[in-house]
Amino acid sequence: MSSTRSGSGSRYAVLDRPLKDADDPRPVRQLRTLKWGLVPSWSKTPEGGARMINARAETVHEKPSYRRAFTSRRCILPADGYYEWVTGKQERDLEVEGKKKRPRKQPYFVTPADGSVFAMAGLYEFWRDRTLPDDHPRAWWVTCSVITTEAETSPLAVAPAEGPHTLAEIHPRMPLMLTQDRWDAWLDPSRTDPEDLRGLLAPPEPGLMRAYPVTTAVSNVRNNGPELLKELAAPEEGTLF
Repeated sequence: MSSTRSGSGSRYAVLDRPLKDADDPRPVRQLRTLKWGLVPSWSKTPEGGARMINARAETVHEKPSYRRAFTSRRCILPADGYYEWVTGKQERDLEVEGKKKRPRKQPYFVTPADGSVFAMAGLYEFWRDRTLPDDHPRAWWVTCSVITTEAETSPLAVAPAEGPHTLAEIHPRMPLMLTQDRWDAWLDPSRTDPEDLRGLLAPPEPGLMRAYPVTTAVSNVRNNGPELLKELAAPEEGTLF
């Protein structure tokens, strides 16, 4: 498993789906590599996928780009955790309003405190490139998006010695974590009622996560390695709370 980084080209995803060309039509749990950034099946071009890496839990059932996938093509995006960057309060307020903000500052790694897998709720979709013949290896795209929710305001299970003590102090949004008791229901393609599915979008109980500062080298997408997960004794960049 990996840590999730914004801008990565692909993601591992767990999904329940019948095997291609199999005689048995029953869904089979699979681990697939999907392209990051959901492209709706009705889209004429794939360009918009670069902007569709996040679907909001509050509106995923009604947004045209996500609602069909929400009712029939749900997946789990497993990771060790995710990176997020602390910004000052004024910057966070601007971000919530969708306005321009200054560059992000100190990166933190957010991960389950008990060392378990961070199972993010996700959606996937198929898109056919009509400019290519049927037998072309890139004729079909399988893309995905992660569902986000409001960040927790309760104390972290393990907070850094200095810095944020809640996820909301790091960023106003967070990936929606699915606890293991919800995995089967979320992946079940026979569950298609939007109101039934919306019940699975409730955030898990608070206090399951920890966060710690990591090197600012993670801010450069060209950097990749285990050193990016090393916990720092203190932030490299100062941030006021």
